[in-house]
Amino acid sequence: MFIQTEVTPNPATLKFLPGRTVLGKGTMEFTGPSAAGRSPLAVKLFAIHGVTGVFYGSNFITVTKDDSDWQHLKPAILGVIMEHYMSGAPLLTDGDGSGETTTDNDVEFFEEADAETVTLIKDLIETRVRPGVADDGGDITFRGFKDGVVYVNMKGSCSGCPSSTVTLRNGIQNLLKHFIPEVVEVRPV
Repeated sequence: MFIQTEVTPNPATLKFLPGRTVLGKGTMEFTGPSAAGRSPLAVKLFAIHGVTGVFYGSNFITVTKDDSDWQHLKPAILGVIMEHYMSGAPLLTDGDGSGETTTDNDVEFFEEADAETVTLIKDLIETRVRPGVADDGGDITFRGFKDGVVYVNMKGSCSGCPSSTVTLRNGIQNLLKHFIPEVVEVRPV
């Protein structure tokens, strides 16, 4: 088994590509060991000193670190990922391998009068933004729309990335404003 790695725009994250499906559909983020209980792989990754976050995409795993050095963390992370896939263990202990678990923090908000605009915003995020963000080891989802402001949730390598503000302002915001005049700003939640 050969696991590729890719750098991301966020220096605190690294993208690992095991060459097979990671999550059947959607994405899943674990922001600490206590949240990782349903994923044996995430539990083992958090056992590595310095790992602070684990994010699953369709065909990749993004790992976030503290101020530890990648030179020391990368071999241990590669070993854990390889051991997991070679063992045949499930990614999740409680499901079919699909993500997008909804919590109270993920509930969308917008006025019913803005439903058509929200549909356009979601479509642009899904078709034009998410694929590019996934290439960088992260994900972005629509959270809400109010008074011309689009609220999004950034996950994986995008969460806490130094360049995420530039991406939001110069990329996503400009794209949405170009196609949807009602949009005046994009903000992370």
